[in-house]
Amino acid sequence: MLQATVKLCCGIAHDHLRRLPGLKLTAVAAIQRDVRGLVLRGSHHLPPEIPSYIQRLVGKDAARCAEPGGDISTRRFSSTDLSYIHQGERALQRALSILQHPPSWQAEAVLDAGAAVSSAVLPGLGRVFRVEAVLAAPVGWLHRELFEELEQMPRWNPTLSRVEVLQHLGEDTLVTHEVTSASPVGRRDFVSVRHRRRTQAAVYLVGTATCLERLPAQECCIRAETRLSCIALQPLAGDPGCTRVTWLLSVDLKGWIPSAVTDRVLPRCQADFIGHLRRHLSATARP
Repeated sequence: MLQATVKLCCGIAHDHLRRLPGLKLTAVAAIQRDVRGLVLRGSHHLPPEIPSYIQRLVGKDAARCAEPGGDISTRRFSSTDLSYIHQGERALQRALSILQHPPSWQAEAVLDAGAAVSSAVLPGLGRVFRVEAVLAAPVGWLHRELFEELEQMPRWNPTLSRVEVLQHLGEDTLVTHEVTSASPVGRRDFVSVRHRRRTQAAVYLVGTATCLERLPAQECCIRAETRLSCIALQPLAGDPGCTRVTWLLSVDLKGWIPSAVTDRVLPRCQADFIGHLRRHLSATARP
C-alpha cells in the first residue's frame, strides 16, 4: 500500500515537474530525500524501487530540458509561430535540394557583366532564376546586411520603399513585410517567412510567402508571392575576404503581367540588386 501511495504522489507531481524548464538533475536528490523523510515518519521501510522510480520520472524530463532543440524548446512558440518556422525549414530543404542537385540551367541575357544569371523550369515552382556573383566582402558582413539589418535595406536598395520585421521567432526565423518602389510593372508588397541556416561551409538565407491575417492586401499595392528565395553565401576558396553569392528566386508577381514580361523583369531585378549591394559595400566601412 505504501509503495502504491508514493508512486501515485510521484505521478501527480510529475506533470507539474516536467513543465519546469529550469529543472536540474540535482533536484532529484532533494526530491528523493523529502519523499524518504515522509515515508520514514510513517514506516521504517522505504521500498528500494521508489528512489529509482523518481529518478526515472524526473531525470527523463530534466535531460529533455537540457537538450537543445528538444521538445521543451518549442513550448515558448504558439502553433502559429511553429507553422512559420516549419515553413522556413521546408523552404530551406527545397532550396538545398536544388543547390545540391542542380537542374540544367539556361543562361539569361543580362547587361551586368559582374553577375551571371540563368534559369530553369522546376515542378511546383515554375521558372526559377539563379544569379551568381563574387563580392569583395566577407560572409559575416553580407549575412548581417541581408538578414540581421534587413529593415535598413531600402537605404541602399532603391527598388524597395519599406521593409519591416513583423515577428522574430527565435534567432533564425522572421516574418517580414516588404513594399517595392514604383516601377513600370507597378508596386508590389510581400509578406514572407525568412529563415537562415548557418553551417561551416555556408550561410543560407531563405524566404517564402506566408499569410498574416492582421496584414491584408493593401489598396496601393498588389500582394505578390515569393514561391522561393534562397541566398547562399560561401567564402571564396583561397580568399575568405570575398564571398561567392548564389541566389535562387521564384516569384509570382500577380496582376495582369504576361509571363514573358515577368521572365525579363526578374533576372534584371536580380542583377540590379547585386549592383546595389556592390555599391553599398564599397561605400561602407567594414571590419
